[in-house]
Amino acid sequence: MGEAPVRLVCFDWGGVILRICRGFSEGLTAAGLDVRPGADDADMYHVRREASMRYQIGDIDEEAFFAEIVSTLNGAYTTEEIALVHDAWLIGEYEGVAELVAELHDGGRVRTGMLSNTNARHWARRERDFPTAGTLHHQHASHLLRSAKPNAETYRAFERESGVPAAEILFFDDLPENIDAARAAGWRGVVIDHTGDTAAQMRAALTAAGVLDG
Repeated sequence: MGEAPVRLVCFDWGGVILRICRGFSEGLTAAGLDVRPGADDADMYHVRREASMRYQIGDIDEEAFFAEIVSTLNGAYTTEEIALVHDAWLIGEYEGVAELVAELHDGGRVRTGMLSNTNARHWARRERDFPTAGTLHHQHASHLLRSAKPNAETYRAFERESGVPAAEILFFDDLPENIDAARAAGWRGVVIDHTGDTAAQMRAALTAAGVLDG
């Protein structure tokens, strides 16, 4: 027997649909702020990442997250400045992705979805500022599921919410560990290079999977 047909195409958000900053220094620049002494020290990366993960699964709220980041930077930046960086982190949609999603929706080819490790402040902007994500049929975020990729339960929660079995989901993510976990859960997964043309990469994979015509 061959593979099950793809019934649902699921996207990560940042790095697949949406271009984002990839490091704290880049975020500072995007927010129009200077990189101050100690701001991007290697040991601070792990502290910020741990706080970010707790924020992304809803263990801490926005106010607590900002306060923790300010504290780890020993007051080099104010809460207001950290909020500017946080907002500047989301840059803009990749060219061609909106058209690709519209093509998938045209004629009801497949259902679509999004599974993103994100937070409430960013999530609230998806329809206002970055409309493609808001058109997807099944939109799920780590802070709402209270579980983040690559935790296996995150993928199971998406299956339950969408009603689509693992074997019929094709997933695009820019982090190999998230795709490895998706494949382990029985999904079909494709790693996307966030530095390249993400729409073209996905179009090629969708064509190979028989979702789009060649």
